[in-house]
Amino acid sequence: MSKKAVILVSGGLDSTTVLSMALAQGYDCYTLSFDYGQRHRSELDSAQRVSDSAAVVEHKVVKLDLGTIGGSALTDAAIDVPEHETTGIPVTYVPARNTVFLSIALGWAEVLGANDIFLGVNAVDYSGYPDCRPDYISAFESMANLATKAGVEGQRLRIHAPLMTMTKADIVEAGLALGVDYSQTVSCYQASQEGLACGKCDSCRLRSQGFIEAGVKDPTRYQNKA
Repeated sequence: MSKKAVILVSGGLDSTTVLSMALAQGYDCYTLSFDYGQRHRSELDSAQRVSDSAAVVEHKVVKLDLGTIGGSALTDAAIDVPEHETTGIPVTYVPARNTVFLSIALGWAEVLGANDIFLGVNAVDYSGYPDCRPDYISAFESMANLATKAGVEGQRLRIHAPLMTMTKADIVEAGLALGVDYSQTVSCYQASQEGLACGKCDSCRLRSQGFIEAGVKDPTRYQNKA
């Protein structure tokens, strides 16, 4: 009997690696992305490209508009994306984003009869996001099993964050071992419409450092090399 999983895919390095991990574990994968009012659509193009390459069962894009509440450099054009190292919770944090995304993934998982949800959050190369911590993932899983028909009827739902304790270099190495083509991915907070990375934002710096520490060539297409 096949086992189904919903995979949150942003088109970036981390979520693409997680998708490959889930496929390697034998899951029938259903990928989920969000058009949530982010600054650029190239990540959605990347998520579609990655899903097509992986031959997932279905790729779904849910349209939201988190820009209506603002509060993040990723959804409000009036807030600049930092191009220098930041401390604390950065302005690229999108309020409640992972909670919203996981809630919709949870709903789709119930519809599909899937007991597993995968996402690419990471606490080692931690960028200050409160919804990328192990305690948060554990708390959401507990809530998911209290708040759903599946959970109440004993079909335990699991939230998988396999990258949680991995460095970016570890993630790159794991993905390459699974055959991930990172040239298809876009991680930049302010990529061009063609998917060219800025090479300056926190996400670009973490990604670039991961390839350096892994000792492999960085296939990222940059507007400006960091």
